[in-house]
Amino acid sequence: MRAGTSDHTTRNRHHWDTRAAAAHGPLARAHWSRTEPAWGLWATPEATLRVLPDDIAGQQVVELGCGTAYISAWLARAGAHPVGIDISTAQLATARAMQAEFDLHFPLLLADAEHAPCADNTFDLAISEYGASLWCDPHRWIPEAARLLRPGGRLVFLHRSPLFALCARPGQPAATTLQRPQADLDHVDHDTATEFTLPHGAMLRLLRANGFDVEDLIEIHAPATTHHDYPEVTARWARQWPSEEIWKARLRPL
Repeated sequence: MRAGTSDHTTRNRHHWDTRAAAAHGPLARAHWSRTEPAWGLWATPEATLRVLPDDIAGQQVVELGCGTAYISAWLARAGAHPVGIDISTAQLATARAMQAEFDLHFPLLLADAEHAPCADNTFDLAISEYGASLWCDPHRWIPEAARLLRPGGRLVFLHRSPLFALCARPGQPAATTLQRPQADLDHVDHDTATEFTLPHGAMLRLLRANGFDVEDLIEIHAPATTHHDYPEVTARWARQWPSEEIWKARLRPL
């Protein structure tokens, strides 16, 4: 990793290497076992959201903040050539165990997605689901994604919606009233980790400033059929308001 590691990177690495490590294995196996990608907390099917490009086979892909690398595994099965990057030794150890268990292999790099150890103009797609898109500073990782992509390359990322972040309360499910000012939303410190959520206007301007044209913004609700809740958000809340969102953008040709 490059010198100058930021405070939030150190905090988030420790979080994923220690407090979150115990749950890696069973959840990773469940994700790796899926025959079709299903996105976010509510496992919304790829057939519904159409997150991935139709021509994914043969493409060079970088997953920024890959965790246990199940996204990269889905992409590899679809014929893409993924590279997974993550700051957590524990997460990557689980990813390598899954690679051995499922006999599906691709490069995994221990590195900070804000400073990826990859050459310029290398990839056709950069993707993040609750990786760099939530745990990295968007003013650092989005320019890095632009550097890594070839002209015309795609950027796809899923993270918490700004509305969810505004209604989030430490240790409790999201409330039905605003819990924090939007002006403080972009950098939120929890007990052991730091999250980043930009309001839509700020995200749009940041993407455009780094050469991206936004192609879609998909807001995700919990399906009517689910009764599964999470500590941070209930299905009832997420049926009424979007708890997650997916941005799809393309790097403008030179």
